[in-house]
Amino acid sequence: MLDASKVILGTYGQLHIDGVWQSHINKLEASVEIEKRELNLTGTDWKVHKNGAKKGTGTMSGYKVTSDMIRRGFQKFDIISKLDDPESYGHERVRLIRCMPDKIQLANWTAGEEVAEETTFTFEGYELVDPIRAN
Repeated sequence: MLDASKVILGTYGQLHIDGVWQSHINKLEASVEIEKRELNLTGTDWKVHKNGAKKGTGTMSGYKVTSDMIRRGFQKFDIISKLDDPESYGHERVRLIRCMPDKIQLANWTAGEEVAEETTFTFEGYELVDPIRAN
């Protein structure tokens, strides 16, 4: 049976851009999609697949506290995602390589409300730096 205390909460997640902790970021999502080539071969009634190109996409969001994303522009950067929970089996770190924003938010505010900032991006590789392993 699953030990519920080992389920990881995102509360202790961290995002680092080029080594600098982005404490204002409270959500990160990143995934890789692979283009599969569908092949029809003789001697089988199954379609088989050959791996093609991969595409990495992601979104980070949080509160606006600096102008770093505007200043950075469309220069590429690396992200380290750290997922941690004191009760878990350990932490996981994933490096997203050569990230580049899809667009840069220059202004988006409403009087009396916190200013949120969301950045969608692509990336060109990843590395599982620290995996979580059950004991």
